[in-house]
Amino acid sequence: MSVNKNMPGYSSGKIAAEALKASFIKLAPATQAKNPVMLLVYISAILTTILAALSLCGIDDAPFGFTAGIAAVLWLTSLFANFAEAIAEGRGKAQADSLRASRRDVTAHLLSDPKDHDSFTDVASAALGKGDLFIVHAGEQIPADGEVVEGAASVDESAITGESAPVIREAGGDRSAVTGGTTILSDWLVVRVTQEEGESFLDKMIAMVEGAARKRTPNEIALEILLIAFTIIFVLVTMSLYTFSGLLASEEGAANPLSVTAMAALLVCLAPTTIGALLSAIGIAGMNRLNRANVLAMSGRAIEAAGDVDILLLDKTGTITLGNRQASEFIPVDGCSKRDLADAAQLSSLADETPEGRSIVVLAKQEFGIRERQLENERLSFIPFSAATRMSGVNCKEGEIRKGASDAIRAYVEKAGGHFSEECRNVIDRVAKLGGTPLVVAKNGRVLGVIYLKDIIKDGVKEKFADLRKMGIRTIMITGDNPVTATAIAAEAGVDDFLAEATPEAKLALIRDYQAKGHLVAMTGDGSNDAPALAQADVAVAMNTGTQAAKEAGNMVDLDSSPTKLIEIVRIGKQLLMTRGALTTFSIANDLAKYFAIIPALFVVLFPQLQALNIMKLHSPESAIFSAVIYNALIIVALIPLALRGVKYKEESSGQLLMRNLMIYGVGGIVIPFIAIKIIDMILIGTGILA
Repeated sequence: MSVNKNMPGYSSGKIAAEALKASFIKLAPATQAKNPVMLLVYISAILTTILAALSLCGIDDAPFGFTAGIAAVLWLTSLFANFAEAIAEGRGKAQADSLRASRRDVTAHLLSDPKDHDSFTDVASAALGKGDLFIVHAGEQIPADGEVVEGAASVDESAITGESAPVIREAGGDRSAVTGGTTILSDWLVVRVTQEEGESFLDKMIAMVEGAARKRTPNEIALEILLIAFTIIFVLVTMSLYTFSGLLASEEGAANPLSVTAMAALLVCLAPTTIGALLSAIGIAGMNRLNRANVLAMSGRAIEAAGDVDILLLDKTGTITLGNRQASEFIPVDGCSKRDLADAAQLSSLADETPEGRSIVVLAKQEFGIRERQLENERLSFIPFSAATRMSGVNCKEGEIRKGASDAIRAYVEKAGGHFSEECRNVIDRVAKLGGTPLVVAKNGRVLGVIYLKDIIKDGVKEKFADLRKMGIRTIMITGDNPVTATAIAAEAGVDDFLAEATPEAKLALIRDYQAKGHLVAMTGDGSNDAPALAQADVAVAMNTGTQAAKEAGNMVDLDSSPTKLIEIVRIGKQLLMTRGALTTFSIANDLAKYFAIIPALFVVLFPQLQALNIMKLHSPESAIFSAVIYNALIIVALIPLALRGVKYKEESSGQLLMRNLMIYGVGGIVIPFIAIKIIDMILIGTGILA
């Protein structure tokens, strides 16, 4: 989706400026209440601001400078959290505005009689309703989402997909869906509207990318509940410490040495504010990364489920193989020479424009240099392939040459009085067992040999499947081939299992079987016959070129219509979960350093022995509290790029990922605050901000 990658008028500076403005708008109480952890910071900022104002009136909780400084830092903490969310939303808004720019109200040719293409009425595209029929001609923009019911045309979908190459849309089959906002380049189409106004594909895209339709995922909600529980515990701990210190002081006839301001600072530092501030930004950024991969997720839950998927159902054609079989070998039989077989096979394929036919011509040139035929001297009459005969060929001055399926050629040869030998049958069986497709060539009623058509496995596919296996993901190839062919291709591609002679019922049964065993299943599809399985799968990626039924059944739509995109979607989902887990680990580990910074400083008056725990050698209780609170605010800003970009993804097992997470973000979360708080303390004292 080019609109997601190139956002006209939206530089990083402009997005940041708008995010900064939104940070202040988000200080509204109703907005803050949506994030309970940051609501605590918000309330603490208000409380310390009131205390600072009271100190000016002679009602002292703590010195005015200390209270006002803590209040200012707490307000900055709230603003930084808002900024993290706003910058992620700003990227989505930029994408949404670019999409809106690509959509405009156009004139639609509403058909009153489907059979009479000239009897149409011009109406605004907004006036079209579900079920209406319209006709669109070359050079015109398609006014609404729909299903082609008549015609075939070349369509420019670059406004939606970013892909400049036009695509063919036609009635029937799995390439009948068209999207409003795309442009007809040739011919014409009659389209039936499939969506009401405001519910089009483009409308859904805009709602999703700007975050209006983003709902928190189950894992996100569960983590938020955990963070709230931690926060409640720390509130109780802080209140207990304040009460305890007051009791001890009263026994000695002194005032409570702990101020409410210091307690507010302690509470904010101990609460999981870092992950609380970044949690929403992580989810929005995950959605944005998926959008930049040209995938539209209908819900945030689908992205999260992609991260937990452990079963991938992959179509063979276009995903594992290139999709076009290619000639790889000429195998002569019954005494025929390999050159004569290649010559006859090439001659019969000169008019064959299929990828298989062209590959036969190329293979003959490569192996025997057969080229530069004088076709005008050959008196050629080409016989096109038909579903009835399952053969094609050529009639020439040398006689009849035919190539086709083994049983079709056998019937042709035997009808001509020829013999279909056992040697030929053995070659056919061998090719089938290797996962190839045998094409038999015959000339004047005599079998010359077999062309070995091979499904070409895509480069790097086997390595990708090995990486997925390391992550605990099982790959299953779905193919309509017979079990013998499927076995050979599955072995060559390195998939874990396969489903041969796949039917819609078989796919659905397979998904249900794995789900019953506790697995999460992902699959791709583009046809109406894929809709039941897509509806059942936990992560269902429908191709944008597919039917409306497939797109409605899926919970994601791949705008590039690339079956291999499923692997990238799983990576993005896992990266989202890894990022959330890593920053949660870092946030909790941060607390250890804050304990050593604040707790000794607060209670050193009551318990001088606690000075031994001041391992950072902070200058004073005030500087310790100030340094910890400032660090707590600044670390949110420092982690925004990581939250937006995501943790670097690697294909590793769960155990390896956990160990790496603990070593980098767990240990780092302990070490970094010690260093940073000490540096901030030195700056505060060195600059004279605190004496």
